[in-house]
Amino acid sequence: MNKAESERVGNLFEQHGYQATASLDEADIIVLNSCVVRQSAENRATSRLQSLKPLKKANPGLILALTGCLVNSDNALLKKNFPHVDYFFKPGDHPQWLEQASWAQTLPLQVPASEYVPIIQGCDNFCSYCIVPYRRGREISRPLAEIRDEVRELVLRGAKEITLLGQNVDSYGHDLPGRPDLADLLSELNDIPGLSRLRFLTNHPKDMTTRLIAAVATLDKVCEQINLPVQSGDNDILELMKRGYTAEHYRRLITQTRRQLPEGAISTDVIVGFPSESEEQFGQTFNLLCELRFDTVHVAAYSPRPGTVAARELDDNVPTAEKSRRLNAIEHLQEKIAAEINARLLGGTVEILVEGRKKGKWQGRTRSGKIVFFTDNGNHLGQLVDVRIEKTGPWSMQGKIALNK
Repeated sequence: MNKAESERVGNLFEQHGYQATASLDEADIIVLNSCVVRQSAENRATSRLQSLKPLKKANPGLILALTGCLVNSDNALLKKNFPHVDYFFKPGDHPQWLEQASWAQTLPLQVPASEYVPIIQGCDNFCSYCIVPYRRGREISRPLAEIRDEVRELVLRGAKEITLLGQNVDSYGHDLPGRPDLADLLSELNDIPGLSRLRFLTNHPKDMTTRLIAAVATLDKVCEQINLPVQSGDNDILELMKRGYTAEHYRRLITQTRRQLPEGAISTDVIVGFPSESEEQFGQTFNLLCELRFDTVHVAAYSPRPGTVAARELDDNVPTAEKSRRLNAIEHLQEKIAAEINARLLGGTVEILVEGRKKGKWQGRTRSGKIVFFTDNGNHLGQLVDVRIEKTGPWSMQGKIALNK
């Protein structure tokens, strides 16, 4: 979501005649997009703001702006703490002050082959460890027609792949007239000429529906990739997290998804060392990962986030060393599982969308989100190509180009 919002702000400046610069010393405008999902992220953002003070002092005409989750409806404290910052605007808001630039002009904009499109802002779930609902507010869906028009315009400008974003995309549409859901939106976008791929992030197990799974299985442009964070395999920990589902419910969702998407890739998120998590409870999570065998697992060690229920009411009583041990155990398990899953693709051919070059090789992703590298002298940026897989590993694969599309 933060990457998408940064790209949207950057594109907006380019449309008004600005150009990006690699050096802060050359900039006329500096916009800092802040993340506060963890305390360490907020600390980095505030430290970065402070570090810009000397630059502003040396160049009073420099415009400094702050956006992202540090910004809320009451910015008095921010203005007091950072008087050198000229403008504050909330995530997703339009920087009105940009229109006042005397030399600003509207220019045509070229877009990359893969684009992010936010469809819903905010979150109504209030998981006990998460600060997002307090910073981004309650859920607000964008009208379906507005999203369709934006995607159509991005495709006309060259985008082949669109990823729909939300803190909880499964809640899309519940606050709109007629209550369209994510399956309706996917069906609408699937008919846009020139669009090749559709993805969406991220889901919540208590809100994911059989209708959505069926849409992924039947709509040809929707990629066979599902991100479904479990966070814990123990019901007591899930209750403390205020996740709103049980491990049994989660297992049934995965079973149903795999029944309809046998070739699909499923990823999940896990938090280890949540307050009061015992070795036995961690073992429930570990066993769930062994049983369900995900393509990707994003694992993090719990750290208290001031302002959340968990930080306020629960004792962070799992030692740091034990959190690290549990995290490493899951990482080692997942490396083995991912290597075995990816090895099934050895010798096969996969379609990838080429995103760029890295260390002399072209890099892209399969429809299921797996990273593939290949070497070729042609210019394949933004193209869909078929690659025959010659080497696999847990995190990426390598192959040889088979056919341009």
